[in-house]
Amino acid sequence: MTIQTFTERKISPFRYDTVGSFLRPEELKEARVKFNSGEISAEELKEVEDKEIIKLIKKQEEAGLKAVSDGEFRRSWWHLDFFWGLQGVEFKIPAQGYLFHGEETRPGTVTISGKISCENHPFVEDYKFVRDHVSKGIQVKQTIPAPAQILVELFRDDNLEDVRKFYATNEELIADLVAAYKQVILDIYNEGARSIQLDDCTWGMLVAPLPAGIPVPEGQTELDVRIASKELYLSVNNAVIDGLPDDLIVNTHVCRGNYHSTYASAGPYDFVADPLFNKENVHAYYLEYDSDRSGGFEPLKLVSPDKLVVLGLITSKDGELEDRQTIINRIHEAAQYIDLNQLALSPQCGFASTEEGNIITEEQQWAKIALVKSIAQEVWGE
Repeated sequence: MTIQTFTERKISPFRYDTVGSFLRPEELKEARVKFNSGEISAEELKEVEDKEIIKLIKKQEEAGLKAVSDGEFRRSWWHLDFFWGLQGVEFKIPAQGYLFHGEETRPGTVTISGKISCENHPFVEDYKFVRDHVSKGIQVKQTIPAPAQILVELFRDDNLEDVRKFYATNEELIADLVAAYKQVILDIYNEGARSIQLDDCTWGMLVAPLPAGIPVPEGQTELDVRIASKELYLSVNNAVIDGLPDDLIVNTHVCRGNYHSTYASAGPYDFVADPLFNKENVHAYYLEYDSDRSGGFEPLKLVSPDKLVVLGLITSKDGELEDRQTIINRIHEAAQYIDLNQLALSPQCGFASTEEGNIITEEQQWAKIALVKSIAQEVWGE
């Protein structure tokens, strides 16, 4: 497969792009609080969501984005809402939340309540709504968590017992999970989607010491688990991608955690570059590169020559605008290891991976996007 130049591209990634989530507007936040307290119905909440998503679509188009999303406005979490849209998966409140740097998230996970399958996933309707409200020529950016991500949840110490009630082996679980993922992706594809983004924190987790709750079997070391996990996550992600329609573009976003402007892990890509960059069968990588937590660009030399990389050099975690020349210099630094034509630019993550959002204003959010666009146009002339 040869690289299609960005000028010719009609499918993400584009030369300037976003990861997908946006700050929730106050009216939407208030509506969700009222819904959770029983003051308004699901239908009334949806009316607010619909209105705010339409407004967001137009703002993205006005900002010059060629691929727009619903901002994940219908979600509380970037990943859990997708998981509990699968049959056999339910929301669960664990003893504690995810441990981020200096902060603990509100508690939430998923567990198994039956055999996993996928019929009528709500994300299909979510996609259709955006599809029906974008302007002609604008692509809908549909994000879903990577299949490896749900394995992290289900293999937590406090969830394994529930998993074993329905699946005697991991192989049986993964087979059903892969089939369910393929089904929802094909359902979205059949409604017109030609690009899917797999959001994936598993690789970012593996570059650092394992987080609490990830079991280390007796007789093994943490390093053993991290090495085995690389192969597991690669295999399940590729199993879902394998056999999808040829005209469906599958990209991935790799993250080290994004909650209320904090992060979960830190470490360079070196440990995961093989197999992530040379064996995962995606078309492009949206990579976190906004701080020294991500290390240097040298691992990019392992990226297959037919793949694209979107450099997440603009942080979504604070509102201060980056120095323009510094970002341009970093793009050219990355180009020492991967062809400049294979590169693009975006924020390092979404602006609101959960409904809390990052500590940044909406004005700053749009200023970041404008900076991404103007730098990309200067560097690549498109």
